[in-house]
Amino acid sequence: MKTQNYQNHIRYYTAHHFVFYPVVLVLLIACITGLCRTTEDHLLWIVLTTLTAALGWFSFMTRQHYALGNQNRIARLELRFRYYVVTHKRFEEIEQQLSLAHILALRFASDGELEELAQKAIREKLSPDAIKRSVKHWTPDYMRL
Repeated sequence: MKTQNYQNHIRYYTAHHFVFYPVVLVLLIACITGLCRTTEDHLLWIVLTTLTAALGWFSFMTRQHYALGNQNRIARLELRFRYYVVTHKRFEEIEQQLSLAHILALRFASDGELEELAQKAIREKLSPDAIKRSVKHWTPDYMRL
């Protein structure tokens, strides 16, 4: 992976930002133009315009995927902070040995069992479900989408 810096830190998804949306926009303009200029096949142009607008709208709504990615990132940062506050140790060394699903499972552990459960998860290669089942004092997360 390339080292990140100011010049390359912005992420664009080429197919999404520079191909898909411009194509949808051109199609929508063409459909609206066809709808306004043609008296024949008026129903066809209405359907095409509606479908194109719906396609653009639904694809825009899939940006929820980005929100969930951000939520996962925040949950990881919260656990890093909480682990540091509880143990006075950095979580990053442990984090490298766990998947995101493991980290998200650990957030349900109480402060008193967090460090021990993290070590156990690594040592015994616990699944995320096994981590959750090992939690004795559950810390709920009511804000997760």
